[in-house]
Amino acid sequence: MKEHSVEIVVNGERHHLTVGSEMTLLEVLRDRLGLKGVKEGCSKGECGACTVLVDGRPVNSCLLLAVEADGKEIITIEGVERDGQLNPIQEEFIEHGAVQCGFCTPGMIISAKYLIENNPDPSEEEIREAISGNLCRCTGYVRIISAIKSAVDKYSMR
Repeated sequence: MKEHSVEIVVNGERHHLTVGSEMTLLEVLRDRLGLKGVKEGCSKGECGACTVLVDGRPVNSCLLLAVEADGKEIITIEGVERDGQLNPIQEEFIEHGAVQCGFCTPGMIISAKYLIENNPDPSEEEIREAISGNLCRCTGYVRIISAIKSAVDKYSMR
């Protein structure tokens, strides 16, 4: 397997890494950088558990080769809170009981963050569409959608 040198910025921190040509961004984040909030679910881009922001856009990190992330800025769930303060989306997921087993939560929050920061007043349909690539087997989505709606209000008060 051919190795490549890549440079990525993850949650504001620059990393210079040597990666194999078949290594995914998910593997780099979890195994090399220890960011366990990025979950490996299906490894096929179908569940959204591994969703991260790459240059500001939601991406299934299991589908992106690490070499394709060279020069990119990545935000994981670990980079959503600031200075020990939870992001309003994280607060609302807790408040609304939108977290049960928690496996889907990081990807859901990343998808919701992208939505709210790019659409400050999303409709319920737009919220549903934004999280449509994130599967949850515990909550039935009602609480997740409610949490995202409440987070929209908190974002507008910032």
